Amino acid sequence: MVSRTVRRATASAAALLTLTAVPAHAATHGSDTTRTGSTAALPAPDMAGLRAVLRTLTTQGAPGAIARIDDRGTVRTAAAGIGDRTTRRAIDNADRFRIGSVTKSFSAVVLLQLVDAHKLDLDSSVDRYLPGLLPDKRITVRHLLSHRSGLYDYTNSMFANSVSGFEAVRDKVFTYRQLVQLSLKHARTNAPGTAYSYSNTNFVVAGMLIEKLTGHSVGTAYRDRIIKPLKLRDTFYVHPSTKIPGRHARGYLTQDRVGAKPVDATNQTVSWAQSAGALISTTHDLNTFFSALLSGRLTSTAALAQMERWTPVNSTTRYGLGLRRRDLSCGVSVYGHTGAVQGFYTYSFTSKDGRRSLTALANTSNNGTVLNTMAGTLESAFCGKRTRTLQASPLTGRGSYVTERRTAYEDIAPGIARD
Repeated sequence: MVSRTVRRATASAAALLTLTAVPAHAATHGSDTTRTGSTAALPAPDMAGLRAVLRTLTTQGAPGAIARIDDRGTVRTAAAGIGDRTTRRAIDNADRFRIGSVTKSFSAVVLLQLVDAHKLDLDSSVDRYLPGLLPDKRITVRHLLSHRSGLYDYTNSMFANSVSGFEAVRDKVFTYRQLVQLSLKHARTNAPGTAYSYSNTNFVVAGMLIEKLTGHSVGTAYRDRIIKPLKLRDTFYVHPSTKIPGRHARGYLTQDRVGAKPVDATNQTVSWAQSAGALISTTHDLNTFFSALLSGRLTSTAALAQMERWTPVNSTTRYGLGLRRRDLSCGVSVYGHTGAVQGFYTYSFTSKDGRRSLTALANTSNNGTVLNTMAGTLESAFCGKRTRTLQASPLTGRGSYVTERRTAYEDIAPGIARD
């Protein structure tokens, strides 16, 4: 294991949370009632606990895991395991990786910037901007960004078999319209606005809106509106290229058959996702991005408030517009997104004021145990050292805070349990 702390370090007991998001059917909007709105009220991060979570991930099937905390100018990093199963090179926070559905937050920011520019109305029909694309004119832009459109998620069919489904599309290049058509072959999950149902189709249509309203590709929109202004030097949209540029961790897709050798899924077009999940980044750049978003540097205050109109997902998770809220065991709420793409799981969240951010990465996927355990990085980063043991952890033999035990659902094929 490799770990590094810059300027300040905290050594404390391990804490591990087992928790994951589950699709739910609710359409109630709630205001943000987080108990802690400022990093001034947060305890120091529990770096011993964070390192314990990363080590646990490597015992559960992840070749390696990394995490970075940015906290008002103080940087703390930790790493465990390897970034390449062939060379055995240690994984490091300098490594680039595919961020999967964290891309959705970038797409949502671009669209909210267009709302600020009076080029887009969240409550207008998608048909106003993309005539004839969708079968129901009641579907609004807001419905897309909050996963309440009812559009079937084509990845449920595409990746019903994780490895064979991936191999069938890893080198393919899709158009946005082709992906939408894959969705429309299936019945919708609900009427527009009546229920939350996570669907990658929503953010494929979001990508089409970005290109229609800006006159540029989504890659250009990300670059000009987010990447360059924030100086995100390790963030790229390379579709349809299959390579991750520069130094990067390799990603490994867990086989559906127990005991089979993982598939190196690093090189792929990610054309099946595009504006729903094809960006590449680092722990540093994602912390910078979410900090900028929550501190109001990417949109107007009014637009950010729209992103924070929450739909309940389960007792600890809310979804806004391309933005998740996670309510932790210590009463703190954090804001960001999770990401799953073949070979990589990402957690990236920040405090309400954007002053403390955590991004964690495990270079595996199709592994519900790892996905569950990664939520413990949030507990260590934002709740700090826990002095009261609720339950002994079967994973570490140490104190563990378990608030919910649920079947894991991925951003890829969210209707299919991966536990």
